Amino acid sequence: MTAVFGVDIGGSGIKGAPVDLARGVLAEERHKVLTPQPSAPEAVVAAVCEVVRHFDHQGPVGLTFPGVVVEGRTRTAANVDKGWIGLDAAGLFRQALGMPATVLNDADAAGLAELTHGAGRGESGVVLVLTFGTGIGSALFVDGTLMPNTELGHLELRGKDAERRASSAAKERHGLNWEQWAGRVDEYLDLVEMLFSPQLVVIGGGVSRKHERFLPLLKHREARVVPAELRNDAGIVGAAMAAARTEG
Repeated sequence: MTAVFGVDIGGSGIKGAPVDLARGVLAEERHKVLTPQPSAPEAVVAAVCEVVRHFDHQGPVGLTFPGVVVEGRTRTAANVDKGWIGLDAAGLFRQALGMPATVLNDADAAGLAELTHGAGRGESGVVLVLTFGTGIGSALFVDGTLMPNTELGHLELRGKDAERRASSAAKERHGLNWEQWAGRVDEYLDLVEMLFSPQLVVIGGGVSRKHERFLPLLKHREARVVPAELRNDAGIVGAAMAAARTEG
């Protein structure tokens, strides 16, 4: 089929690349631009167009979004402009790009990539993929089937959204060292383990590049906790996978 392109829209950056779907890797080095501030829909769409056109791509485009996405409509917007709420995002991107466009939750995209090509490959039972970045994204799988839009970063922890305490942005915001932050991550993992009893937890997002700094500091628990293998490329790969499935 035609080359498939993946775009990962985050609270701080928008990055994309064509994807080799057979191997689950980027076919070319990714191109990244800063997420516009404010991250209003028109500005983000323009930035996405810049990323896609950098490669002269023609063909399906998959895009992640940091919030709940149902049938291409963005229902929440915790870490981007509230103008996204209730928007036909897929239609907006389709019109702007002049190409088929598929939109899904960012952590769900990363999870699809990790379960197909990464740390969750071949795993059965309950698998939870968590992405630590501007917020905390989550993708929950039962025997390989995705339960979309779980948004477990918004579980209440000490009276506020868990991601306000335990995301990698919270680490920077509060000036925490690795040991202090690992303590907060452990507290969050206690909560999700109590609720979902996963056999495997995959830790992704940008901070997964430095997993050796904090994973050894986490306490032993029933779930195996491992770093994402696709690191911060997982969203791009999963977005392209979703676009290929839609077009296929």
